[in-house]
Order: sequence, then structure tokens, then C-alpha cells
Amino acid sequence: MRTETVIIGAGQAGLSLSRYLAAARRPHVVLDRGRIGERWRSERWDSLTLLTPNWLNRLDGAPPHDDEHGFLGRDALVRYLERYAASAPVRENVEVRKVERTRDDGFRVVTDAGTWQTRNVVVATGDSADPRVPTLAVTLEGPRQIHSVGYRNPQSLPPGGVLIVGAGPTGQQLAAELRRAGRRVVLAVGAHGRMVRRYRGRDIWCWLDALGDLDQRREDRPDEAARPRSLTVTGANGGEQLDLALLDGLGVTLTGRLERFDGGMARFAGDLGANVADAERRMSRVLDRIDERFPDWPNEPDRPERISLSEAPSAVDLVHEDVANVIWATGYRRSYPWLDVDVLDANGEIEQRDGITGVPGLYVLGRNFQSRRSSHFIGRVGRDAAFIAALLVRERARVADAARNPVRDVVAGADA
Repeated sequence: MRTETVIIGAGQAGLSLSRYLAAARRPHVVLDRGRIGERWRSERWDSLTLLTPNWLNRLDGAPPHDDEHGFLGRDALVRYLERYAASAPVRENVEVRKVERTRDDGFRVVTDAGTWQTRNVVVATGDSADPRVPTLAVTLEGPRQIHSVGYRNPQSLPPGGVLIVGAGPTGQQLAAELRRAGRRVVLAVGAHGRMVRRYRGRDIWCWLDALGDLDQRREDRPDEAARPRSLTVTGANGGEQLDLALLDGLGVTLTGRLERFDGGMARFAGDLGANVADAERRMSRVLDRIDERFPDWPNEPDRPERISLSEAPSAVDLVHEDVANVIWATGYRRSYPWLDVDVLDANGEIEQRDGITGVPGLYVLGRNFQSRRSSHFIGRVGRDAAFIAALLVRERARVADAARNPVRDVVAGADA
């Protein structure tokens, strides 16, 4: 099978690029290991709602959502992606097994459904791909262990309490849901963020957009680009305030960072207070910037109270306290075992700049801080998709022109 461009991944990034290539009448195919939006279907919990309001969740060329200030749930997002992809050349349930260069400087994409010969490959497999679980997980025996990708709802877990490791947006949302379902919940809190859902009458994303933070380029914030963090907010219950104060009020046991397992004991660092204070400082810096930039905004500052917690336990006896489940809300990593092209750095990441790799014809799309902070957002990935599509169209025009005028091309090359 031959085509001009193979897009790997049928999530928001791959579908956005497909829309632009279709508009330019460029032949391509979109391959996905599962169904359209597979990670949203099978690797997220049932009650998940997006962290961003709907005005930030509109794909290029799609109609606006009914409630621009509401929050899409997981199933609604999947239906949205399916409608968006209605006319896209998507091949579902196709596993990519190998991508390699060919002698004519193209690519061979080997899958379980056949092989494609192509001029271009765009890796759009998502910013959050493979679950990351700390090595200390192997030292624990007894409780059932799952990464957050395997969690669906409270009823899907065996009876008993739950230790959640990781206090990012996922860990905090799952802690709230499980505690409200009547489960004993222990949350191990390392470095994390705290943020208000709304400030001075506006959603926090409105403020971040007004500050220009969503358009920051990686060179503007190299520290954050190297270790990007998700904003710890939730769209659940219409966008409720989510932080450790809420969880403490619900009765969640908050501890410091998990250090090790010692038999049936989980032992924690004594750093909860320091982690909370650091999160408070970082939130205050953002709110200070809002107040300084918009001093005449009519709504008065309404900052939340500082979080005050009781002394955290240094250990929890998982056996005697009937903590039968461990959920690793410890994030993700990206890996490309099928990519047989020399573009990976020492950490296994594809080296790229604005989606362009060092190998002609190989591109990346949908990465956090790919070109800007919001490059992986549903409603902002289209900007990078349009950029990559323009490169592909322009390169194809150059090749076609060279084929029509080979003598002129040789002369131009000699002049250069």
C-alpha cells in the first residue's frame, strides 16, 4: 500500500492533521492501535471530566460545544472525536510494528494489517502514552496494584481501603471519588500543584490565556518544558474546587511522599508540609500576576485560605488497616519500540523542534510544549497540525516542481 503521509494515532492530534491534509487534498492514512480516541475509551476512568472548559476543547473546523463554559465527560469526548473523524481515512485496530527508512528516503510502516510505503510519517501517539510505575512497586506483596489507567470506578476495586500514590490531578480526583464512595483512602503526596478553579469571577484557564501562559514557547520556560506539570483542577461536579483541603475535609488520610514498603508497612517521608507550602507559593505567584496585570478587574481578589493539615502519619500498616488496593497515579512516559529510525535521545524521547525531527519526512504532533505550552490541548493542537500540514504540502510541491523541471533544479543546486 502506498500513500503520501502515514499518521500514527487517531486522537485529537492525528485527526486535526488529517483534517488539514484532507482540505489540501493530500493523500494520507491515519492508523490507530485501537478505535478512534482509544486512550480516552479504555485508559481513563468512567466519571472522568476534562480539566479544561469547553471553549478550550474545540477542534479546528468543528462546531462549538453547547456549553462553552461546561466540561466534557469522557464518553462525550469520544463521541465528539468520532463525529470529527467521520470522513477521515482512519484505519482502526491496526498495530504498528515497525517504522524504518527506505533507500529512496521514504519510510516503510509495517503493521499487523499490511505494510505502507510513504514519503512522510507523523507520530501523533499522544503526550501521555505508557504508564509509569516506580520500581519500588515490586517490593510490595499482598494488595492489588494497578496504575490509574486500569481504574474504572469504585466498584471495580476489591473491597478494602486504597492507597493512592501521586497527588496530581488524577490522584486527587480518584481520592475524592473513592472517599465519597465510602472507601478508606490514603493519599501519598509528593511535589504537586494547587490552583483555584475560579478566581475573581473567571475560570482559571481564562486567566492563564489572558496572561499569555498558554502561548509560552519552550525557550520562554525551559524549566517547565523539561518537567511539565498538569494543573491540579477538575471538571467534576461542574468544576468544583479540588485541593488537599477538600480531601482532608472528606476524610482522606494525607501523608508525605511514599519512600518504601517494609513488609506490610508503607513508609512515607516527612515532607508533606514542605510540599504543601511549595504548592501554595506557586499558586500565589500565578494569582499575584493576575492581580498585577488586571488591577481594575471589578471582582475583588478571593484567594482560598492556606491549607492547614494535621500531622501526617509516617507509616501505614496496609495489612492491619485493610488497605487492599494500591493505585499508582504516577504519570506516564512515552516509548517508541516500533520506531527504527535514529531520532531518539538518551531518554528515549524523539528529538524534535516544533514537531520537526532531524530526519526529513518524520514529524511529531501533540506533545506537551511541542511548540507552546498548550500544544497538546484539544483546542490548541490544531495550530501545530496546521503548521505540519503546511510543511508537508510545501515539500510535496517542491518535489513535484523538481520532477517537472529537472534541469532547472540541477542548475539551481549548482548556483547554491
